[in-house]
Amino acid sequence: MAYMYLFIAIVSEVIATNLLKATNGFTKLFPTVSCLVLYFVCFYTLSKAIKFMPLGVAYAVWGAVGVIFITLFSVFYWKESVNLPTIIGLSLIIIGTILVNIYGGSHS
Repeated sequence: MAYMYLFIAIVSEVIATNLLKATNGFTKLFPTVSCLVLYFVCFYTLSKAIKFMPLGVAYAVWGAVGVIFITLFSVFYWKESVNLPTIIGLSLIIIGTILVNIYGGSHS
């Protein structure tokens, strides 16, 4: 159950963050409202996930998976570029998330 909530939190956060760029500084109504609703869904489901799993583990997974998917979105949808330090940084985030999952506390 915890990972289902976490999955919903990640998906809604990734979509909301991409909509954040589309709001054009909160000047476009539909992207702004959609963004805010999805951030609410994100934090609500993240709060549900941490009822069933350690906060550090949930946050590490949420943050790492989110930043990876947002980076992929930025490359393929927004046509932004990444460089070698970015790829190294993302790799370190993945390694850190794996370590937090393995050693970050018991899973309920």
